[in-house]
Order: sequence, then structure tokens, then C-alpha cells
Amino acid sequence: MLKWLNRLIDSNEKEIKKLRPLVAEINALEPEFKAKSNQEIRSLMGSFRSQLAEGEAELDDVLPEVFAAVREASLRTIGQRHYDVQLIGGMVLHEGKIAEMKTGEGKTLVATLSVSLNALAGEGVHVVTVNDYLAKRDTQWMGPIYDLLGLSVACIQHDATFLYDPTFVSDDPRMAHLRPISRREGYEADILYGTNSEFGFDYLRDNARDDISELSQRDLNYAIIDEVDNILIDEARTPLIISGPAEESADLYYQLAKLVPQLHREEDYTMDEKLRSVTLTESGIERLEKALNVPNLYDPEYYQLTHHVEAALKALVLYHRDKEYMVKDGEVIIVDEFTGRQMPGRRWSDGIHQAVEAKEGLKIQRETLTIATVTLQNYFRMYRKLAGMTGTAVTEAEEFNKIYKLDVVVIPTNKPMVRQDFTDLVYKTEMAKFQAVVEELEELHAQGRPVLVGTVTIEKSEVLSQLLKRRGVPHDILNAKFHEREASIVAQAGRLGAVTIATNMAGRGTDILLGGNPDAMSFEEAVRNGVDPEQQPEEYQTILEKIRVQCAADHEKVVQLGGLFIVGTERHESRRIDNQLRGRAGRQGDPGASRFYVSLEDEILRRFGGERIKGFMEWAGIEDDVPIENNLVAKSLENAQVKVEAMNFDFRKHLVDYDDVMNTHRATIYAERRKVLEGADLKANVVGMLNDEISGLVESHLQSRNSEEWDVDGLFLELSGLFPAPPDLTPENAALMTKDEVEEALLDYANDLYEAREQELGEELMRALERKVMIQIIDVLWIQHLTAMDDLRQWISLQAYAQTDPLVAYKREAFSMFQQFEENIQRTVARSILRVNVVRQPVSAPLVRHVQTNRGEGAGLLRAPGPQPVAAGRKVGRNDPCWCGSGKKYKRCHGA
Repeated sequence: MLKWLNRLIDSNEKEIKKLRPLVAEINALEPEFKAKSNQEIRSLMGSFRSQLAEGEAELDDVLPEVFAAVREASLRTIGQRHYDVQLIGGMVLHEGKIAEMKTGEGKTLVATLSVSLNALAGEGVHVVTVNDYLAKRDTQWMGPIYDLLGLSVACIQHDATFLYDPTFVSDDPRMAHLRPISRREGYEADILYGTNSEFGFDYLRDNARDDISELSQRDLNYAIIDEVDNILIDEARTPLIISGPAEESADLYYQLAKLVPQLHREEDYTMDEKLRSVTLTESGIERLEKALNVPNLYDPEYYQLTHHVEAALKALVLYHRDKEYMVKDGEVIIVDEFTGRQMPGRRWSDGIHQAVEAKEGLKIQRETLTIATVTLQNYFRMYRKLAGMTGTAVTEAEEFNKIYKLDVVVIPTNKPMVRQDFTDLVYKTEMAKFQAVVEELEELHAQGRPVLVGTVTIEKSEVLSQLLKRRGVPHDILNAKFHEREASIVAQAGRLGAVTIATNMAGRGTDILLGGNPDAMSFEEAVRNGVDPEQQPEEYQTILEKIRVQCAADHEKVVQLGGLFIVGTERHESRRIDNQLRGRAGRQGDPGASRFYVSLEDEILRRFGGERIKGFMEWAGIEDDVPIENNLVAKSLENAQVKVEAMNFDFRKHLVDYDDVMNTHRATIYAERRKVLEGADLKANVVGMLNDEISGLVESHLQSRNSEEWDVDGLFLELSGLFPAPPDLTPENAALMTKDEVEEALLDYANDLYEAREQELGEELMRALERKVMIQIIDVLWIQHLTAMDDLRQWISLQAYAQTDPLVAYKREAFSMFQQFEENIQRTVARSILRVNVVRQPVSAPLVRHVQTNRGEGAGLLRAPGPQPVAAGRKVGRNDPCWCGSGKKYKRCHGA
């Protein structure tokens, strides 16, 4: 790891040095662009767009002029001029790399440089944020820059899409200049802001649509990911899933939720905290077999029961309320372990979620079948060019390089970093640690110095809140339970005397200004006084000016007190998360300080080496409330974090290795599905499947050179599933022909039937029928394939006991299963296309398929094209009106 970091530092210096001449070139252009009018700048951008489209220039050729234009547009519209280091950051993003920029260095503004340049190519740029609030905020904030440059910008939200339009007036001042548009229009914009899950789910939804006109996304061209470490590392293990309901009895979950608490740890089961796994002992197995009245819990006959038992045990032992999840409005809401944010709508798989619901005595939601899924790792690797921004990436540089082929470049700060990072204080017990934290907070609050306190879980944040209430220390608490107020609470954490408790990275992406954020404070003051900023701009300006004066005075006081103080109440398993917390202080050369309080009962120390330190403290006779401040202890903590980071990296790499197999299947089937929707070679494809199926049946039944050994009856039995019996070819006369003659006769007959059907239906209707049949068959079999692959993952690890690499075994089995899946598609299409009935579907009754995703959007709708023919409808009766609309009975029209 050390060698890797040394190489990174050397290459980083070379990279920065290489970009400096370009910065000088952009600076030299500044007077020229200052002299241009807004219209001249916009026209210049338009000419660059034309040159790029016609191949007369490359993006690198116009970079200096475009960056100079963006800098000038920014100064004119939002009053912010890009620093030289921000220009370097923009170049790094354009090169498809990760720019590590400290908190407060203006990552949002940096992105506008590379975004504007790449948007001129006309293929769309996606800017990925960590939540909907930031996607909307950044669209409104940066919108005027893009508008001056002649670029369109939109944002996708959980339930809506908006285009930035400076002429649009909204009734809600928070939605200023955001005009509602369709999802597809959003993706047609030059620039689109949104969260990783919105982009990922739109990709999955597009690949489950029934009509080409309903697709939203264009090709995945270029994405800049804000807080890239959070999205590509912390959330990488979370797959995006679109699922449909499957029948499952809830009784067993409730039964096991009552049963497993009767088991005793160590006697009936063991738990590995490092691996977060639970294993039944012989005693536990016997007790459960007796209670459930089964002879052998691990007999294949009881596979589902075993699965439920394991889920119930994990729910009891590994999943804790207000840590891994919270209960809200009768539902189990997952809490992100890294950000502390709620993830409504997401559900744990493998029955874990149902088991937790049973444990909490809640109504159990039905099990689901996966319709479509993709990991964030593989989704973002589909982009032609990918870049990212974050305050902390260097510690994960190796992972970014190995998994995403992304290099990390550390961008110098605009002003020197002056924050003080104190050595950790280590206490014997958790309660002693919290008492010490509360005393520190009480003292800092009395001084008027603002403090941001980081906690690892919701539960710990509320324990600390209760202790502060007893001491009478006013404070704001920010955890998953107050997600809606996240940004505004964090924005005010730098106010004089403010004490803010937050879980991990809550409020990430929001600047903490010393003395308070005048914009956020003035908006809240306006709301309190009933002043509408849009309708009463003069009154609002008065409020804003008054609060700006107050914030400026408070800023000086906070600076004199030493700036924002960061208190960490526990070390996270990743050093990067700790660095993110520290990084909230010391922005743009501001003073600040940080210190972590640690106890030997904290999870990270309990798992890795805490007993050794505890033994030393007891040997030395150190009291519970006396901390030790020792570099050896700090080193021990860092070593523990390095071990966990390495273990998590291996786990994520392992996940990628397995998901790469599934990704190959996904890419293949989605490409074929898209071809079907587009109608590319549709007839040739279907006829080819029909012919291949016939040839395959002939080959398998007429293998022998001796015709007396042929299975002619079996062949004709199989053929009856494809089409009616050929009138001129019977088993008797087939036995007198050669194999090639039989095959040729059957192929001719099938093709004649196909051509007759196409003539009967008409070419347009026949293509619609083929498209409908193929899409439905692909979708049904794809769901079955996903389920089978999921099952394969469940048991493949057992191959290790047979001295076989599970991944090698998985790849081998998966290849075989995908071949079978493709054969099933061919067989089913061949057996459907000449047999399926066609009925007219009324325009008023479109086919609707309900789906749900693993994030909080409930049921989505995927609609088939209403008036198109529907495959596999009810059989048309001879006296029914003919489907062609002639008004005649079927028997006298197409049934004649």
C-alpha cells in the first residue's frame, strides 16, 4: 500500500505540472473574453459545437477557449470566478480521472468546466449527485452559467424531471426556474443532474420497455460523479433491482421470529463479527429440528426452511434497530451504514427484510421476483468516459484503478490548510467516552465555538443528544430520522455557539460557513415572516442584507475562537470516512480543529486488537474516565482500519468478479432486446430461429445413418408443437427419405406457412406480432434466468469444500446456463410464432405490468403499445367478429 501511495504522489506532481501551461493559456484569454458580450460568447460556443459535430476540431483543441468562456460566464451570472486550481480540477475531470479536492474548494463550480466542454459534443453529460436535493440545487445554482453559454440543463428527481428555464416562474420559490418536462426530454438536454439510483433505474426500466418510443436514456456517454467514493465504493455493494411480487407465506417468518430468540449464543450458534456471519452449532440444529418437527434441517427437501431459519437468525443477531434499520410508519427502513441516510423502498434480499419485519412484529411484505438488476459498479463502467470528484479518494486509489480504471489526482488547495488534527483520546468504556465528549461540548458551547459531532449510528446520536439535554446544551441533531432538514441543518453548523450532531457523512455536499450561511438563514427568516422571495424581492433583500451583516460579524468571532471544531465519537472502519468528517472543518484556509474520542468497547477496536490495549490500561491501573493519548494506540487503530479496508476491498472485488459474469449476460440480452424493439432484421431473426429449431429436431431424432433406427414418431410429435402436421409428409413416407430430404421438406413447409401467415396479416401486423412475441418470451425467460443465477450464487460457495475455486465453478455453470437460456428463447419463439392467436386489443385497455424497485418509488408502470396486436390472447371463436375490423364474422373472413 505504501509503495502504491508513493507512486501516486510522484505521478500526481507530474500531472499537476503538465497542466500548468494550460492554466496560463486560459488566464491569458481572460481580457479577451471580458470584452465579449453575452451573445458573442454564446455564438462562439455555437461555432465550437458545429466544428465538433463536423469533425473539424477535437474537444482538447477548444478547451482553453471554452474554459475561459465558462469562467467569464460564472463571474457574470453567479459572481464566482474559478481559481487556477479549479481550472486544473476541470482538466482532470475532462481527462476521465478523479479529482480529489478538499471540502470547500468548490467542486460544484469545478464541474461546470468539464461539463460545458463535453456537452458541446452533443451526446449528453450526466452529473451524478448523492441526493435529489443536491441535483436540484446544483441545476438551479449552475443553471445561469449554462444558459449564458447556450447549453440546456435539466435534473431528474425521484418523481419528476425539470428543465432550467430562466423565464419560467413557479408558485414555489424553492422550485424557481425549474419547468416540469418529461423524462425523455430530460435526457435530451445537453446536461442532466441526478442521483446514481435515478440514472441506474432509468437504465433498467428502459430495458424492460415494450416500445421503442418509451425509452428515456440516450447512449451512456460521459458522467461526472460527485462524491465518487461514496457512490462507487460505499454504495457499490448495493444492487439496483426492479422486482415483481412472488407468493410467499408470512406464517413461517413469524414462527421463526419467536423461535430463534430461544437459542443461546455459543451453545446454539456462533457469530463472527469480522465476517458478520452466524452459524448454527449441532446443539442449535437439534433444537430447531425438534421445534420444527423435521428429521434433518439440511436435507435438500427442507432447503427453503433452512433458508428461512438462517434469515431469521441473521435478523436477530446482525440487524439492530436504529443502526442497520429504523421502523417508521409500520415499515422497516434501511439506514445506509456509511451516510446514515434513510433508504426508503430498498429491501434486503434473501428473506432478510421479511425476517426483520417479523422480528419487529410488523406486516410482512411479499417476497419478490427480480425482473431486472445491475450493480452500480457495472452501471457506471458502461459510460464511454467516467470522472469523479471527492474530498477523499487517495486511500482508495488502488481500488479505483483496479475496478474502474480511474486514476486519482490530488488538486492543490487554493489557500493553505491550517486545521489542527489532535491525537485520539482513548477511554476504557463507551460511557466514559461519551461523558468526556459531553463535557468537551459543554465547554466549547460556553465559549461560543461551533462544533460538529460525528456519530456512527442513529442510536449513538440519540444517546449523545439525551446526555446534552440533561446538561442543558442546545443542539441540532441530524440523522436518518431528519433527512428532510439535512442540508439546512449542516449549512448552519458554523454558527456562533452551534452544536450539531450528525451521523457520518450526513449533509455531504453542503458547505459549512463560519458564522452561518446567510442565504439559508435569510430564506428561513423570510418563511417565518411570510415573505415570498419571488413575489416580494425588496422585502427579501432587506432580510438578506441584515443577515449578511450579522453573519459577517459572527464569522470574525468564530475565526478568533479557532473555527469549527470537529468531534468524532468513534473511528469508522474506513479511514476515508474519518477524513471526510475531519474535512468539514478548515475550508478555504479557515481555522479549525478535530479530535476523535475512542473507547475500547467501540466495534472497530473490539474486532481488532482492543483487548491488548485494554490489558495494558488495566495493568497500568488507568481509571475508566482517564484517557490515554498515545501514538502507539493511534497506530494500532489505523492498522485495524487498514485491515478492514483491505477486507472490504476484497469483498467488493469479489462482487465485481461475480457480477461481471452476470453483466455479460445482461449486455448480450439487452442488446438483442433493443434490436427487437427497433425491428432490426426482425423477420430474418424469427425465421432463423424457426429453421434452427426444425434442423435441431431433425438432427436429434434422425441421428443414425440407418433409417430403421430413426425416431420418426418422436420427431413428428415434437414438430406438432411448432405447426400443424404437413399434409404431404407423414412419418411413413419420411422413413423412405434421406435425412436431408426430410429436413428440406420440413423447412419448405414451415417457410410456406410463415409466408402465408404474413400475407394474411399484412407485413406491418406480422412485424408487430413478432416483436410482441419475442419481447414477452425474452422477458419471462430472463426473469427465470435471473432467479436461477441467484440460486447458483447461493450454493456455489460449497464448491470450496471440493477443492474447487467457486468463481471458476460459477463461470463454468453460468456459461452453460446462459447457453440453455438462449436455446430456450429460440425454442419458445419457434413454437409460438405459427401457433399464437391474434386479437385486437381495445385502445382504452393497454396492457400494464406492475413492477417495483429497491428504492422508494413503489409501483412503476411499463405499458405495452395500446392498439397493437396482443400475443397469446383468447382463441377467436368462429362466430366472433374478425380481428381485422372488417365487420364480418371470423369464419367468413380470415377464418375462411
